[in-house]
Amino acid sequence: MEISSKENTQLFSNTILLVDRSSFKSESSTSKEKQSYCGGIKVFLGALSFVYFAKALSGSYLKSTITQIERRFDIPSSLVGVIDGSFEIGNLLIIILVSYFGAKLHRPRIIGAGCLIMSAGTFLIAMPQFFMGRSPVHSVSRCEKEGGSSMWIYVLVGNLLRGMGETPIQPLGIAYLDDYTVEENTALYIGCVQTVAIIGPIFGFLLGSLCAKLYVDIGFVDLDSVTITHKDVQWVGAWWLGYLLAGMISVLAGIPFWFLPKHLPKPEGRKDSSTSSEQSEFITEDNKDHQKSYQQQVKIAEMAEDFLPSLKNLLGNPVYILYLCASIIQFNSLIGMVTYKPKYIEQQYAQTSSKTNFVIGLINIPAVAFGIFSGGLIMKKFRINVLGAAKLSLGSSFFGYLLLLSLFAMGCENSDVAGLTVSYHGAKQMTDYDQALYSECNSGCACSKNDWDPICGENGVTYISACLAGCQASNGSGKHTVFFNCSCVGTLESPSQSSSAVVGPCQKGNECPKMFLYFLVISVITSYTLSVGGTPGYILLLRCIKPHLKSFALGIYTLAIRVLAGIPAPVYFGMAIDTTCLKWGSKRCGGRGACRLYDSSALRYVYLGLTLVLGTVSIFFSVAVLWVLRKRSSPQDETLSANGERGTCGTKSRKANFVNSDHLIQTPYWPEKETRL
Repeated sequence: MEISSKENTQLFSNTILLVDRSSFKSESSTSKEKQSYCGGIKVFLGALSFVYFAKALSGSYLKSTITQIERRFDIPSSLVGVIDGSFEIGNLLIIILVSYFGAKLHRPRIIGAGCLIMSAGTFLIAMPQFFMGRSPVHSVSRCEKEGGSSMWIYVLVGNLLRGMGETPIQPLGIAYLDDYTVEENTALYIGCVQTVAIIGPIFGFLLGSLCAKLYVDIGFVDLDSVTITHKDVQWVGAWWLGYLLAGMISVLAGIPFWFLPKHLPKPEGRKDSSTSSEQSEFITEDNKDHQKSYQQQVKIAEMAEDFLPSLKNLLGNPVYILYLCASIIQFNSLIGMVTYKPKYIEQQYAQTSSKTNFVIGLINIPAVAFGIFSGGLIMKKFRINVLGAAKLSLGSSFFGYLLLLSLFAMGCENSDVAGLTVSYHGAKQMTDYDQALYSECNSGCACSKNDWDPICGENGVTYISACLAGCQASNGSGKHTVFFNCSCVGTLESPSQSSSAVVGPCQKGNECPKMFLYFLVISVITSYTLSVGGTPGYILLLRCIKPHLKSFALGIYTLAIRVLAGIPAPVYFGMAIDTTCLKWGSKRCGGRGACRLYDSSALRYVYLGLTLVLGTVSIFFSVAVLWVLRKRSSPQDETLSANGERGTCGTKSRKANFVNSDHLIQTPYWPEKETRL
């Protein structure tokens, strides 16, 4: 009996020891897995943020060089719009394949390969500078160098490659981040990524400001021989220099992705469920589709067979379709506005390219970054659900475009340009501009109306050239030249007395600097307001679709934005802006070149009018999204107390409603998961 008792005691002790060891191993394993998860997702978050920074820097730098490219290749705004839209064309070519098949493959490495392609395209954009001749200021022969203007094709192809390389970053990167993060942190992480991405344009526009001050042929010519300054409308900055730097940054951004794993360990709360409770509200298919393992290895043929059903599922989701329509129209508005904002500031407020890029990079872009981050912070702080995200996104758009309306009153009048905006006798010009360039005061000078070498008369009027101003003599050289005996300059006040003029156009009216300051203030507030809705919009997009279709849905979303907004918006905005041109330049061998002078009032109404009309239409679609969400959600979803916590109709009642409703998917329930955004 004693032996039996001892054996039982020993057996009991061994059992306890085994249990303790097993428990210890389990805790140790859990601890290691948690550390692996935390480390892996943070590394990916950092890498994704940096690659967003890299692509945003090169993209914004392209925007900052729009006017420089236009002048360098002597092309109209509509053609510059085609070049800008080539990025979206490149994205379009492979977005479906990357977003759908890429979700089944090694997503980090696909992103890394995209970075290499993106850098190659960025380098290619800079190549024309090394292939074509020097700037027209230094070109001795006139027509043999004209073929260099076709070098803009290199810029177009390079930008197209940039678009192809950028393709996997958004759909695969955001979906990978959402798959391996706790749902309550998703909004904050996406906000962080987008905030870092906005820092890219800050550096991009500041780099554009610096390069715009440097002469285009720096390192190739003697800068002392340059006869113009960066304030002159003919000035072309070293636009190509920034692309070399941006290409190197893109190469560095892709390196970390080659060392990241295909999968990360999922956080504790998401191991037993593949869908969130909020997602289940708006997904109305049977639960059997979710039994498929998202991470299983499948053959290419099997993936192809599932393509059409997946596409049908997305197109049958009313929330997704309405939000997609709202986004397409809003991005038409925003892309057109951002693309030509530097040109608008230069032409409307007579600012240099360098100052324009500096102001946008240092003042406007930080407001956008702060707005996007604020949106993510608000989502997390107040635990806003999908319905609240839709309201926040709609509100930011409504008040943002309402503020934009006030910019119509903050414009400058046209500069006084003899023969274009005013006659040589001081009256406002209302007739045929080309015929009005000639007057009695310059009739004996045999001047060309195609020249554009503006000078400023002492009467405050700009003349297209010294010849058309009737100038007979000059003193000095280059940028310090002063013209004398200008018969047309004296016709406004003292017709019998000729006067002098200096190189460069005259400054706009005294009210223009004040209007520019008002424009900057309203523009910053508007940018912040519109950006607050960015992160809530992303959350709405992610939560209205099934988990295994996230990458595909984001890919379709990106594709639609590229095709229906990114490609056409710069083109038709550019064509509309071209209609406001008062004076077209001429190429050296004939043919129309870039616009030299715009009608300020017409430019303001066209640029701001297009932006506002498109923005207003997008708001109507956003209202429809909110209406559908309200119709599908239960009353309990909107019951929040003042401190952001759910009221009495909280978790239990919601759980019962979730399980028993016929139109909802019965997946494992996570307590209070719907509030952890």
